[in-house]
Amino acid sequence: MKTNWYRLGLLAIVLAAPLVAAKPPIPALPPQTGAWLNADRQALEDAHAGLGAQNEPRGAATPLLPVIDEFKALIENDSELYMLFTQMFDQIPREAPYLEDPVGKPVVRDYREMLQLMNRILTQAPEFNDTGLVGFPINAILNWAMGTPAGTAAFLNDKVNAQLKKILNQWAVFLRSPDSRTVLNDDPDKGWFGREALAAMPEFTLDFESDPALPYHGFASWDDFFTRRFREGRRPIASPEDDRVIANACESAPYKLAKNVQLRDRFWIKDQPYSLAHMLAGDPLTPQFAGGTVYQAFLSALTYHRWHSPVSGRIVKTRLIEGSYYASAQAAGFDPASPNESQGYITHTAARALIFIEADNPQIGLMAVLFVGMAEVSSTEITVYEGQHVNKGDPLGMFHYGGSTHALIFRPQVDLEFDLHGQPPGLDSKNIPVRARIATVRSGGAN
Repeated sequence: MKTNWYRLGLLAIVLAAPLVAAKPPIPALPPQTGAWLNADRQALEDAHAGLGAQNEPRGAATPLLPVIDEFKALIENDSELYMLFTQMFDQIPREAPYLEDPVGKPVVRDYREMLQLMNRILTQAPEFNDTGLVGFPINAILNWAMGTPAGTAAFLNDKVNAQLKKILNQWAVFLRSPDSRTVLNDDPDKGWFGREALAAMPEFTLDFESDPALPYHGFASWDDFFTRRFREGRRPIASPEDDRVIANACESAPYKLAKNVQLRDRFWIKDQPYSLAHMLAGDPLTPQFAGGTVYQAFLSALTYHRWHSPVSGRIVKTRLIEGSYYASAQAAGFDPASPNESQGYITHTAARALIFIEADNPQIGLMAVLFVGMAEVSSTEITVYEGQHVNKGDPLGMFHYGGSTHALIFRPQVDLEFDLHGQPPGLDSKNIPVRARIATVRSGGAN
C-alpha cells in the first residue's frame, strides 16, 4: 500500500495539538475580500439565516436523509475519522472570538449538530442576500473547523470527500428541480427578483436571457437561473480575428499572476506557490509547463458561471479531477470566510476540471485551463470533447451552485503582456468581463 506521508504528517500535527488550540483574534477583513463569498461577516450570517427555524435549537434531532445517515455511519465506524471529526470541533478555541461563528451565532461544537444542519440544507435553495454569497450554508457551518489541524486532515480524506460529493450531488438534484424555484420571487429582501437583488444586479434583464412576464422569469429551476446565459452581444469577443489576443475565460476578478512556476513546489505554505504537478494531477503533459506562467482569477456569485475558450484552437484533452470540497491551507489559519484565503492552495487539492488546448497561434501552442470548485460548488461540467476545434470565446463548460476560481496556464516560451484593466491582482480586485482582453502575445515568442 502506498504511504501518504503528507497525510501522516497532518495526523501527527492533529495528535500533537491541544484540544483547545488558542489562537490570536482574527484580523479585520478588507471590505471586498473575494467576490465569490464577498468574504465579509454578513455573508456567512446570511447563509445561516437561510436555515430558518433549524437554529432553535440548531442541533435538534430529526430523521436523517439516507445520504447524511451514510456520512454519520462513515464517521462513527472509522476510527481515524471519528477521531478527526471529534477533534476538529474540540480544537476550535473556547475563547473570543471563537465562541461564536464569524457572524455572531453559536459555533457548532460537534459532528452530530453538523449532520443535523446539513440534513436540513439539502431541501432548501439559497435565498438572495446583499453580500453576493450564493449558497454556502455548509461552508458557514464548517468555517472554524476547517482551520483546525483535525479539519485540515479530515477534509483531505478520500472517503470523506467521496461522501461529501454524494451529499452535494443530492443537493444538486433538488436545485435542478422545479421546487427550487420558490426563491426566484420578488420578496424585497430575499427574493432574487426583489428590490435588493435587482439593485445588486441592475442590468439583469438587459444582460441575461430571461422574461419578466413569465413565472420565475422563465427559469426552470434554481440551477437554470444560476447557469443563465448572456444575451447575444452583451459580452463581445476581444479582437476575434487577432489570435495574439487572449480572452478572459470567465467573468472574473484577477487573483494572482505568477511566472517561472515550478513543476513541484510547497503549495501548502503561507505564500501558496503553484506546484504544476499537483495542480494538473500528474498529467503527462505537465512538464511542458515547468517555468511557465499561471494567471488565476475568482468568480462573482452574482454574475455569470459559464466558461469560454481564451483562444482559438483544438481541444487536446479534458479531465475531471477528484478532490476536496472543504479543505483549506493550514498556513491560512482561521479564515473568517474559508477557503477564501486558500485560493492558491485549492488549485492543487479541490475537485476541478482541466482542459488542454492547442492554440492555433503557434506562439501560444499548448495551454491549460483549470476550473476549480470552491466549497459547495460540487459540479464542474465540461461541454467540449477531445479533438473539437473551438474559436476564441466559444463555450467550454460551466460551474454549478456557487462561487469558484480558475487558472490559465502557459508554457515558458509564451511571452505575454497582461492587461488586468488597471488593477493589481488580489482579493480586492473587480470583475473583468468574460471574453474581454486579458493578455496579448508579444512578437517573437518561441514555439
